[in-house]
Order: sequence, then C-alpha cells, then structure tokens
Amino acid sequence: MTRALTYFLNEAVESLMRSWRSASLAVLTIAAGLFVLGFFLMVNANLQRVVGRWSEAAELSVYLKDEATREQVQALQTLIDQAGLADGRQYLSKADALSRFKEDFPDLAGATERLERNPLPASIEVRLNAKARATPSAMEELAARLGSEAGVADVRYDRRWLSRLGSAVRFVRTIGLVIVALLAIAAALTVANVVRLAAYARRDEIEIMQLVGAPFAFIRGPFVAEGILQGGLGAIVAIVLLWVIFLTGRAWYGSLALEGLGLTTLTFLPFGALLALVFGGMLLGCVGGLIVARTVR
Repeated sequence: MTRALTYFLNEAVESLMRSWRSASLAVLTIAAGLFVLGFFLMVNANLQRVVGRWSEAAELSVYLKDEATREQVQALQTLIDQAGLADGRQYLSKADALSRFKEDFPDLAGATERLERNPLPASIEVRLNAKARATPSAMEELAARLGSEAGVADVRYDRRWLSRLGSAVRFVRTIGLVIVALLAIAAALTVANVVRLAAYARRDEIEIMQLVGAPFAFIRGPFVAEGILQGGLGAIVAIVLLWVIFLTGRAWYGSLALEGLGLTTLTFLPFGALLALVFGGMLLGCVGGLIVARTVR
C-alpha cells in the first residue's frame, strides 16, 4: 500500500512539473473558488458577531409627546415594569435629550443654540433583559401596546431593524454559496481537463502498462493523486490570499470598522474552517481526477 501511494505521488508530481502551465490554471481556478468561499465565511463570521453584540445591546425607546402628563409617563413606566422584559429603564426629559445630543454630536452642538425651541422629545429608554431577547413576539406585543398608550408619539424597537439586518446577511450568504457552487464546478472541470492532457501525454506509457497487465488502480491512481495535489495547492493559495487580505483590511480599515461596529477585534477564519477549505480543495481535485481516471480503460 505504501509503495502504491509513493508511486502515485511521484507520478503526480512529475506530471505537474511537466505541465506546470496548465496545472497552474487549475490551481488558480480552485484557489478562486475557495477564496470566495473563505471570504464569505470570514465576513459572515464577523457580521454574526456584530448582530449578536447589537442584539445583546438592543433597546426599546418610547418617545413622548410634548403634552404628555406626569400621570401618563408614570402609567407607561408601570406598564414596562409589569411586562418583566426590562433590566432597567431611564426617563429622559427634553433637556436631557438635548444634552445627550450635544455629547454624541459635538460638531452639531453649536447649531442647537440657534434654535428657538428644543425639537427633541422626552423619552423612556428601556434596557431589555435575556427574556426579551429570547421572546421577540412578547417584545413586539409590548411595543405595540406602548404605542397605543396616551402621551406616546412613537416607539422604536431595535429588534426590528436587527431582524432586517439578519435577513440581509442571510441573503448575501445565499448568493455567496451559489457563486461558490458555480466556481467549484468550474474548478473540478478545469482539473479534469488538465489531468486529461496529462493522460494524453502519457498515452503510450498507459498502453504499455495495459499490455503487461498492470492493475487499473496503478494506471488510474496517479491521475487521482494529481487532482488531489492540485486541489490542495489551490486551497493553500486561497488561504494565503485570504490572510493577506485580512491583514491589509485590518491595517487600513480595522479601527474604523471596530468603532463603527462595536467589536473589540476582527477575527480570521478558525483553524477548523481552514482545514475544511484544504480538504474541500483536495476533494474538488479528487473529483476532477476521478472524472479522467474512469475514462482510462
């Protein structure tokens, strides 16, 4: 068994060296497909972290009408407390809202001084607990009920746009998987064509082996091994490119992304995903090699 594997690998390496130009095309095709897959996996992993972090920090904001009475505000606070979905709440008066606006947007603070009146509404900011995050239907019901109460101008629930963001992420992921599938088919066919050229170049040798009664495994094995080597090399090239893109992106836009997304750091693909890419590339190459090997009689 060991001798057979050694023979397959030696023949595959020699074939790759003889036809390195066409083999490079197959390697780059596989690398392109795996690069796209790895890129989508990396982006998806970081987006999932963003959605998870924002979901944990999701809040419910109840904006009040200017004519809302103290009794109406107290009734709203009681309703929030009785729902059991809040870790805490904070009442912000119109003056508090203006002060927070000036702190959050110092460049626009001067513009507020020229206004005749404070345009920002008073509000009740609600910090949601784990129960609220686990039962979005209950939160939707509470938000709808609060919106129908007297003195309420509007209710903003972070979960709504987070749900839309999650749907957008899933849509992008689906599109990425379709692209990867098409590239995977193209990669397997490219490997098959390259290996077929190698088989054509060795047609005299194959005929001699068949005449002397060599087992089909020894005739077909080198082609499968060649495909596997091409797939493995393509995966390595894809991983190196992903690592370079990751380091470059983190160096150029890392601080901007972290400030805007609220993450402590951007993450690369985990070791398990990298192994999956390598094995996936080898599998693609193996499929291409098998396509040709089965045509050898």
